[in-house]
Amino acid sequence: MKCRILMLSACAAAVLILAACSSGPQVSRVDAETQTDLSGYWNDTDLRTVSDSLIAECLSSPRVAAFEKNNGRLPVVIVGTFRNDSDEHIDTSIIAKKMEAAILNSGLADFVASRNERSEIREERQEQQSFASEDSAKALANEAGADFILTGSVKTIVDKAGKTATRTYFVYGELTDVETNKKIWMGENNQIKKIIKTPSAKF
Repeated sequence: MKCRILMLSACAAAVLILAACSSGPQVSRVDAETQTDLSGYWNDTDLRTVSDSLIAECLSSPRVAAFEKNNGRLPVVIVGTFRNDSDEHIDTSIIAKKMEAAILNSGLADFVASRNERSEIREERQEQQSFASEDSAKALANEAGADFILTGSVKTIVDKAGKTATRTYFVYGELTDVETNKKIWMGENNQIKKIIKTPSAKF
């Protein structure tokens, strides 16, 4: 009798395990602007906070504002490399893209394609010389040159004691004159500081 009860219990447990495994993950949709902090690491909320504030500070700096006044046109900016000098994996290409969007949408500067994008555009323009009609083919050597290049980096400081840790992110941006190599703006965003508490294991 005991053996039968044990077998029935084992079968019931197996059925429950299989049901749990086959049910799949539970997914719910939230607004893209919703702040989510699951792991304590860099996330999309941090990206939005940093990009918007840095670009606003950059384009409102006196030297950038003076460019339009002195030249009668908006400055042309290209986004270069953002280095990941932190202790975690951060896809800095997403930071660069967010910076590009912030520059373009600001209306305070013109923006030219990045280095990786230019080769594909140039290939298209070159092919037009052979295959497009004369009146629609785009001219060669007529690109808009960038006046400034925006580069930067992400760094972290981690302080840990027991099961509590703090992660502080520092995102730096630099705007450099392409012709003279003079840095005309440097900015830092250190508004992101997180306290992460790891729960004790329960037995």
